[in-house]
Amino acid sequence: MATRKIPRATAKRLPVYYRYLNVLLNANKRRVSSTELSEAVKVDSATIRRDFSYFGELGKRGYGYDVEKLLNFFKGILNQDKLTSVALVGVGSLGSALMNYNFHQSTNLRISAAFDPKPALANTVKSGIPVYPVGEMKKQLQEQQIDVVILTVPGEKSQAVTDELVEAGVHGILNFTPVRLSVPKDVQVQNIDLTNELQTLIYFIENNNIKDSQK
Repeated sequence: MATRKIPRATAKRLPVYYRYLNVLLNANKRRVSSTELSEAVKVDSATIRRDFSYFGELGKRGYGYDVEKLLNFFKGILNQDKLTSVALVGVGSLGSALMNYNFHQSTNLRISAAFDPKPALANTVKSGIPVYPVGEMKKQLQEQQIDVVILTVPGEKSQAVTDELVEAGVHGILNFTPVRLSVPKDVQVQNIDLTNELQTLIYFIENNNIKDSQK
């Protein structure tokens, strides 16, 4: 496998490839070309070949890619060959929805612990997931060896909670708050701002409508 650093854009496309390869395998498809993949996942074939090239020779010219072998390769790359536990901090409306969903039937990711400051939620179980008081967060994260956290707390509390998570040894945060977090270089943050995403979508819709009206 190539040892060079994988671009962030490539890394974000890997789960897309993995999901479609699962679909192909379930349909008893044994091999697939980059062109077929391109049509399915809406990524141009040259980009797919470039993405795959970072990991060495995954296919054969004139043959394409062996679906099962490629799926197993990405399963290892994405740690889908083992169960990965994540924690959730902030059991509000969004947090509760994520707990109810809990990645069922899609990946080997599971929310195995949640934390919230509300006394009424402390030491309860929601959607089959234990909810702990935030005072036990560091202890539970370390004891359960959880390295990734989903953050759904109010924005004004996000940095203080993040500092506690870093102190507890967390190295990955999926941030649903509108605040851009300050973290050490060895901590990865993925920002999911639903408002920004929706506003961007609306902008593109309106912009396309304007272009259509000018034709």
